[in-house]
Amino acid sequence: MFRLRLIRAGSRRLFHSGAASRDQVLDQLQVCSAEDQVFDVVDRNKAKLSARHVGCAIGLLWQIQRERPQILRTVEIVRNHPQFLTLRVLAENKISLMDDGSVVNMLYDVLRLNVEQHDSLVQQLVTEAWNRLERFQMPTLSKFAVCLSDQFLQHSPLMGQITDIVSRRLDSIQDARVLTTLMISISSLVSPKLRDALIEKADALLDQMDPLHFNNPRRVVQFLRNIRHVHRPLLEKCNRILLQNIPHLDAEHISIILGLYQSMQFNNCDFRLAAKQKLMELVDTSTDPATFTKLFASLGPMAGQGIREGLESTALLLANELNAQQALGVMETMEEMQSRNLQLINKMAGIIFKNLETYRAVEIARITQTLILLHCQNPEIFSRLRTKLLQYLQHSVYPYEVTMLTRVLSMLSSSRLDEGVLSRVNAVIPQCNLNDLNTFAMVVAKWIRNDPSYRHNTPSKYVRLLQTLNRCGHERLHQFDRLEVVLEEVKYLSGEWFEEMLVEQSMVTMQRLIDQISWTNIPELAVYLTRTNYLCTPLLDRIAGVMIENIEKIHYSATYAALLPFAVLNYDPSGSEEFLDVCVQHFTPHISSFDPHLLVLLAYALAMADYFPEEVIREIFNVDFLARLDAQLETLPDALNMRVRLRLMELNRAVCLECPEFQVPWFHERYCTQLQKRANSSISAAQQQIHKMLGGVLGSISCARVGVLTPYFYTVDFEFILDRNLQPIPYGESSPLQISENGKVEWESKPADRERSELPPGARRIALDFLDAKSFCKNSRQMKGDATMRKRHLEILGYHVLQIPHFEWNSMELSTEDAWREYLRRKIFTELP
Repeated sequence: MFRLRLIRAGSRRLFHSGAASRDQVLDQLQVCSAEDQVFDVVDRNKAKLSARHVGCAIGLLWQIQRERPQILRTVEIVRNHPQFLTLRVLAENKISLMDDGSVVNMLYDVLRLNVEQHDSLVQQLVTEAWNRLERFQMPTLSKFAVCLSDQFLQHSPLMGQITDIVSRRLDSIQDARVLTTLMISISSLVSPKLRDALIEKADALLDQMDPLHFNNPRRVVQFLRNIRHVHRPLLEKCNRILLQNIPHLDAEHISIILGLYQSMQFNNCDFRLAAKQKLMELVDTSTDPATFTKLFASLGPMAGQGIREGLESTALLLANELNAQQALGVMETMEEMQSRNLQLINKMAGIIFKNLETYRAVEIARITQTLILLHCQNPEIFSRLRTKLLQYLQHSVYPYEVTMLTRVLSMLSSSRLDEGVLSRVNAVIPQCNLNDLNTFAMVVAKWIRNDPSYRHNTPSKYVRLLQTLNRCGHERLHQFDRLEVVLEEVKYLSGEWFEEMLVEQSMVTMQRLIDQISWTNIPELAVYLTRTNYLCTPLLDRIAGVMIENIEKIHYSATYAALLPFAVLNYDPSGSEEFLDVCVQHFTPHISSFDPHLLVLLAYALAMADYFPEEVIREIFNVDFLARLDAQLETLPDALNMRVRLRLMELNRAVCLECPEFQVPWFHERYCTQLQKRANSSISAAQQQIHKMLGGVLGSISCARVGVLTPYFYTVDFEFILDRNLQPIPYGESSPLQISENGKVEWESKPADRERSELPPGARRIALDFLDAKSFCKNSRQMKGDATMRKRHLEILGYHVLQIPHFEWNSMELSTEDAWREYLRRKIFTELP
């Protein structure tokens, strides 16, 4: 009935009322409720059909399909119907008679009915719309932009013209739906200036719209994802609206939103908890393949083990009804869940194997990677996948696609260099960005390891390829003139080639562009410096200066990323106290708005910098906050979950040791005990070497202990005791540190030996630690923040801490056993204060 009322309303606008002027063909069309009825009217009135009749008929055909569930749609039958061909021919002949809205509506409807983009009707409609582009109203322009996106024309000159029109007429847009639809369509072409204008406009229109129209904020989030720009205030405004609409969202919409958030690394606690609850309510009603696969993809990674097993059982029951895309979606979710359900893995692999010919290149790559990570044991499917990958690779001309296919090929066991692959790689390297070049470098390393001739020497083809990668990487860094572009390309780089060949040059490039550092790009730059462990003091000083000057413009949650490199790299900028004070004063009023896991990470970073704001500590260590944190951690990916739990323990330990006045209890005893049981207790070759020589230096092996567990669960590499005359005391005359019930440090001993609970007067307990490369900044001998904090804590526990840096122990000066012994003797008996 709703549909019929709409059509009647439309007809009243198009035609005069009254019996004398009624359009009988239109009357017949508007009472149609099925495709056959529409086609019957078309068949009986071919000679009478006007442009309006044709537009109405095609619009009705799509409207009837749209109202049906996806599984019940019959688009293929409609498209192949003889009368649909009649409508297409008539439409093509009457395009010039259509008004602007009808041209775009016709294009939109025929694309939804799966008419190919190379069809003459589609091409003529696009051409006609292009000719009228400048006179389109903004809603019409918005719909036309969607049609171009459907045809993968996001980078076309035509979309560029639409982008220009949006830039010129942005102030005239007052409808949030029109604006957000355009934002997505032109996202790949917007300049920084237009990006900022669109964000400002969207922010204003979101305040004016009906909050129940949740697709508008969802499209804004999609726009931010597309342009890789995390604008926190707008993102959080969108999140608040979406959170209000959780009761109205189905599994598909929740799946889309969670996918966008995940790609932006936006883990909002309240939304994830509300989404999880809503999805659990939908479990019993999500019984058709389309709905269930969306539910499985959204709920599976957040759910506990029991719910996961139930979802996997349902997936197994529905497996035979899944299409190719649904099977791929289920399999990728299983990989994200780290599922080991072999029956379901094999079932999904079988469905995919039957449908291999329907998948595109990127999907074949995703399938191969997912099956490898799921440890699928099916040689036949991997053989077929390898063949498909090679076929796609030989015909691909897109650098990103060649990179992806090459990387996945290298993951297959016994994958050696194919000359055809080498040819494609060499052809696209000059067009590649840094991320692609880095991927090729990792692939070459695998090829070298898999090539038997590598045992004797590295074949020249690999050497030439690596030289080309090195040259192209350096040339690309030299050519950059915008810091934002540099940060975008280096964002996800890692691996040996990158660290050895490009990290230093990337820092040179960033210093050349240092004047472009602003409050908007500080978080990305800070994250890069943290991830590379590279101490670049000019960049850090510039970050600190810009932060102090522009702190009011920076979103409070971005302070975590900005502070992190200073804490991790143990660097105090000039005016460091002012820098930390300004940052803490900025975010403190908002601590209740932080996601729980982010506040824990921020507090730990401050603890590394020996900074413990009381309001932050008291906010974290209260029952309500910890309950919220526990609830959020259940929804986070396993790796992030474990990282946050570890940081909470380390923060708890730091507060207990360094801020006893806060009276925060130590509540991680059981967690640390379990962690200790799972830990790898093996020691490195250097530690073994030190232990062997330590006995000789101290006079007896019984004077030193290895891998000593301290209170609060630090592990000291070597521990020994020296009396007031610096003479070693053999163990058996002393006992290890323990924590008393009141949280104070004391020496544990048997009840009969209370008198020996303290060290002899003047004696000192020594912790000797070997510091490997992970304890230092990559490009300097400066100790990192976590190693410095560890030293502080051991000293609070009563240790005198001696450290053996790896670069001293492994230096050319210490190349004999006598030299090592003398080094240890000097370290222990001379350098000890």
